[in-house]
Order: sequence, then structure tokens, then C-alpha cells
Amino acid sequence: MREECGVFGIFNPEASMPLEVAKLTYLALYALQHRGQESAGIAVSDGEKLLVYKDLGLVGEVFNEERLRSLPGNCAIGHVRYSTTGANTWENSQPLLKNYRGGAFSLAHNGNLVNQAELKARLKEEGIKSYSSTDSELISNLIKVTPEENIEENLKIVTAQLKGAFSLVVMTVDKLIGLKDPFAFRPLALGRLGNSYLLSSETCAFNLLGAEFIREVEAGEMIVIDREGERATKILPSERKAICIFEFVYFARPDSKIYGENVALTRQRMGRRLAQEHPVSADIVVPVPDSGISAALGYAAQSGIPYGEGLIKNRYIGRTFIQPEQLIRDLGVKIKLSPLSEILEGKRVILVDDSIVRGTTIRQIVKLVKEAGAREVHVRISSPPVRWPCFYGIDTPHREHLWAAQHRIAEIKEWIEADSLGYLSIEGLSSIFAKIPADDFCLACFNGEYPV
Repeated sequence: MREECGVFGIFNPEASMPLEVAKLTYLALYALQHRGQESAGIAVSDGEKLLVYKDLGLVGEVFNEERLRSLPGNCAIGHVRYSTTGANTWENSQPLLKNYRGGAFSLAHNGNLVNQAELKARLKEEGIKSYSSTDSELISNLIKVTPEENIEENLKIVTAQLKGAFSLVVMTVDKLIGLKDPFAFRPLALGRLGNSYLLSSETCAFNLLGAEFIREVEAGEMIVIDREGERATKILPSERKAICIFEFVYFARPDSKIYGENVALTRQRMGRRLAQEHPVSADIVVPVPDSGISAALGYAAQSGIPYGEGLIKNRYIGRTFIQPEQLIRDLGVKIKLSPLSEILEGKRVILVDDSIVRGTTIRQIVKLVKEAGAREVHVRISSPPVRWPCFYGIDTPHREHLWAAQHRIAEIKEWIEADSLGYLSIEGLSSIFAKIPADDFCLACFNGEYPV
């Protein structure tokens, strides 16, 4: 599984008290870096014109003090990207900058559309050329060709044509707009810093900036922020929510909140439920860092088996699955994790992680733990088997590469060479939330039931 994208926006209504909105956006993108590591960009408005700077690389590689100083204004939006659709090229980086009937606008998008082919054909008929291979540019081009000059009315017309997942931040010279698809697939939150309003994929960006979290943007809702303040409008009918449950399993940062649920605490509850569903006699509960830490804490608390750090992570190595070649991915596990033989030797180990996608990484980790002297290794996964690809903004392999789609659990256990293997059930996962009903989640990657 690969990350989707992260978006951020800030509007400062007080021109007499300018905030360095580009620098604040830069810091927010740092907080959202886990959501995309291929490109980063910031667009700003000074009330008269829009400027954008973007490039391939991490936030700290793309921006420096000089570049941030060249982006003055009172409103900004930012984006970090992982390519769920389209190649990793400069043309596909965001925010996008376009013109429409009412002037200029900039757009940053998190999600994936499922009616891309239909929209491309329609735009081609109108003679609109695309310079990238992303569905984000499809949305921008629809705004461009829509004759409505009022950006709010324009967006109502455009979003009614979209099918799939889209959390958007859109900026004109005098407005910041955030909106979400009718299913609320991807997160988007509203916050406040003094008199300024913020929009962010995750509340962890608010934490870094010292901003106040107001609420989550609702399904089908558009929030418009300008010098008059903030106002919300329901622009798309929403029959049901389909919040991506994998945000809680893996993607979101542990210190974020989504619809009032703290991510770290939900992962601990996943671990507790996992211990109830798949108990085993063992000496120590060991997480796969960092993704398995919260669930392992929950498993240990529920089972009464001591928690221990048996694997140390090299903090300067990125996530192993972002490497494209299988050989590099295999080597990446050894570079990334180092087992502590003094803790593992002779022990019956419960190894906790969040998911198994291809199976390659967990197989290498089980081997590392056994080579360090563990007597037994019992693998526990704090989510159900991933059997179906995602079409809503997570870059998953084709179904034939999803290990659980092609093999029974007993076969997976044998292949990863674990002494036992237990997954959290779908019912167990969807029942651990205190504030989100089970029916409000998208579980398509587990059960193949796609909302769109």
C-alpha cells in the first residue's frame, strides 16, 4: 500500500497583520509528509495574483528560505503527492494553476476519480489539452471550461460530474475553498489559527502550528473562506459515508483525529480486539515499527503479555514499499530494521503489524526475528486480509499481487514461515470505533464491496 496525498490551505483575513502563510504551509506540509513523498508544492495569493512553486522531492528538498520568501501573500494552499494515478513527473506535481472564466485559480487534490475515461473523452471533444496524466488536472480543466464565473457556482457544477474520491482545496485571488465528495472517502479538517482559517488532510498539521481543530468537513460539503469569514454549504447529496478505514489502520499519523477519533487510540483498540480474537501463549509482544506500535501496545495490555522493543528502526530510511524494485524492497527491510537478539533470543514472540499486502516485508522480518534467536514467531495483523485493490486514492497493487487474494491464510502462514498467523476480522475492526458507526466506512479493500 502506498500513500495518497496531503493537502493544506490557510486564509488570513487581516492584510494589516500579515502572516507568513507560505512558511506556515511549509510547516504544515512537513506534518503531512507521510502522505506523499514524491513531490511538494505551495501556491499563494496576495489578493491580486497567484504564484506557485512546486518540484519533485520531499518538502525540505523542494523549499528553502529564499523560495519561501518569494511567495508573499495572505492565502496559500499546499500539496504533497504520491502518484496514485499518473507518473512521478513535474507536470503531475501540485498545486495546479489554471485560468477560468472568473480569473485564476489553484487546486490541490487528494483522492482518485473512477470516471476518468468519460471525463477525458468529454474534454477532448472540447479541444482541451492535458499536460499531465492526473485526474486532478481533469478536475481543473472542467473548472476551466465551465462558463460560470462565480467559483462557488462553478465548483457545484463541476463536482456534480465527478465520481470517486476527492477532497479538494481550491484558491482564487480572494477565496479559499475546501470540499469533499459525497462519500467522504478521504479526510479533510477545518481549523483556526487566531483569525485565520485552515484546511488540512489531517489535524496533525494543526497541532504543529498551534492551531485549533474546529471540525471535519462533512460529506458533500463545501466550505468557503474569505474576508467575511467562513461559511459552509451542502453542495452534493450524500446517501451514506464511506470513510477510508485504512486511514486508521495505517495511513494517518497517530496524533491525528478523524471525525473525533484519535488514530493512536483506535489502533490500540484494534490490538486489544486482535488479542481477543487470536490469543496465543508467548513471552513478549513486539511491534513492527512504527506501523505496529499502537496495536502491539493494545495487544499486550489485553493479553497481559509484556510489550518489548525487539526491532529497532533506522529513522533515516523511508518506508520499504516505496521502492519500486523487489530486490531493493528485500534489502530495504534489513537496512531499515535491526533485531535485538538480547531481547528476542529464546523467546516466544508475538510480532504485530498493521497489514500484509504482498507478504515480502513481513516474511523478511520473521526471518530476522528468528535469526536473532526467537524460539517461536506468531504474527498478528491488526487489520483483515487485503484482498481487493483501492480505486479511491491509495496506490495498491493489482489484485493478482495481493497475497491474501491469491492464497488462504494457512498458505500465507507457511510462506512467511511464521508459527501462527492471525488477522483482525472485518467485524472486529469496524466495531472498535467510539464515534463512527460501522456502516460509515469503506471496507472495499477487505470485502470487495465498492461504494462507487
